[in-house]
Amino acid sequence: MTFSFAHYDSVVAVVVGHSVVVHTDLGDLRGTTEGGVGVWRGVPYAEQPVGDRRFLGPEPKRPWTGLRDAVEHGPLPPQEKSFVGGGRDDPKVRDEACLTLTVWSPDSSASLPVMVWIPGGAFVYGAGQFQLYNGSRLAANGNVVVVNITYRIGVFGGFELGDLGDGFDDNLALRDQIAALGWIRDHIAAFGGDPARVTVFGESAGGTSVLALLASPAAEGLFARAIAQSPALPLIADRQVRAEQAHEFLRRLGVPVAEVKRLPQRRLRRAAGSLQLESAATTPTLAYGLTYGVDLLPSHPVDAARDGRVRRVPLIIGTNSHEASMFAWTKPPMLPTTRASIDAYFARVAPDAKERVLAAYPDYPRRRALIAFGSDVMFGGPAWAFADAYSGHAPTHVYRFDHVGFSLRMLGLGATHGSEIVHIQHSYASYLGRKMHPLGRRLQPSVGRRMQRTWLDFAAKEWETGEIRWSSGHDWPVYDTEHRYTRIIMSARDDIVEDPDVERRLAWAGLY
Repeated sequence: MTFSFAHYDSVVAVVVGHSVVVHTDLGDLRGTTEGGVGVWRGVPYAEQPVGDRRFLGPEPKRPWTGLRDAVEHGPLPPQEKSFVGGGRDDPKVRDEACLTLTVWSPDSSASLPVMVWIPGGAFVYGAGQFQLYNGSRLAANGNVVVVNITYRIGVFGGFELGDLGDGFDDNLALRDQIAALGWIRDHIAAFGGDPARVTVFGESAGGTSVLALLASPAAEGLFARAIAQSPALPLIADRQVRAEQAHEFLRRLGVPVAEVKRLPQRRLRRAAGSLQLESAATTPTLAYGLTYGVDLLPSHPVDAARDGRVRRVPLIIGTNSHEASMFAWTKPPMLPTTRASIDAYFARVAPDAKERVLAAYPDYPRRRALIAFGSDVMFGGPAWAFADAYSGHAPTHVYRFDHVGFSLRMLGLGATHGSEIVHIQHSYASYLGRKMHPLGRRLQPSVGRRMQRTWLDFAAKEWETGEIRWSSGHDWPVYDTEHRYTRIIMSARDDIVEDPDVERRLAWAGLY
């Protein structure tokens, strides 16, 4: 039996065969290795939010004694089934005691850059444990430490009850993410990570969370670079809207506020779900999401960026060219992709803007225009507004993902929402990865090699000078409001284009 010891500061990592033991200030953790990369699963980053802690912000994890196994995943947050986690290898157990993270490290004796993944799912679905988000390839290919976090969603984390009074904190999903980042700051050195070189990245609700973290005073000093993939800023609503929703939620439950914490999951989830469906038809925002106008998130991220009240760190932000195509199949009312839902959207939000905005979609009401409109409502419009505002304060790089694989082309979906994830993570062996790119496990598409390398360049390089050097063949100029340089990511190559969606961007400028 061979023992390998690596000493750095006051932390010691011990590798024994396929078992990896790390010593943290909270206690010892035993993980395993997979493909030469150490992995620790089900690591608690806070006390679990159960019992009296239900609906309260996370509390620091207390130390434990003895050696704690970190081989199996922790439970998923309570949620319905989704195709993202539909594979046989994806965890199935769901529980409110879900505040855990997963760490992948190629060298626990080093001091490597850290990439922290915040999963998406509209604050209703999702978890860091899904195989689609497996960070082993990123860690191995980029020589970085990868951390996936799982946070509360649905009625227990993505549904705002802060205005119900004592015992109910606001923005629980965001509070969980900040707690996880604090844990990473304090303990990631034990896994070979450098807490001064942390990049947060996420998609959809995860990308939305990244922008909220940029605007939250509580996230100061917890990360130094950020990547927001397809952020959906309409998932953030003001406190007044959320307060009215919370009290309607209480009325439907028909119990005093003091009894809410003791109600069974099913009853709470059913009441919140009914409000989600109704909110899509009556308000510009959804019932699940984040809340601004509170201490944790004083302003909407776009307003915070315009006022300069944001973390001034390098940022990558972008969207996919056909974000809404997948949603158009089910026609959810919260993402308008039909003439009726678009008419209803303008009636609720901006009746006077309808003619002006629709003029930017000359094919309307053909399917292509309907998809483009739905994409811009939830993703494109607010992302352009944020990039314009943020680029005045910090280096900003904007992309548009246009690659369409064979499977998505056959389905007529184009570069739909979330289809870039598999290329960044190289999770071609996941359930969704196999569906989208059946040959990806054996023959990685060039777009995947380029995207992963670009994300790794951003997260792992040039920390001394601060000027990113890209190894993918050409420069990626910063975005500003004079040129709006955008990287168009295609199947065989990438191009830099100046303001590629100018007509649509201008149409939405007045609404964000």
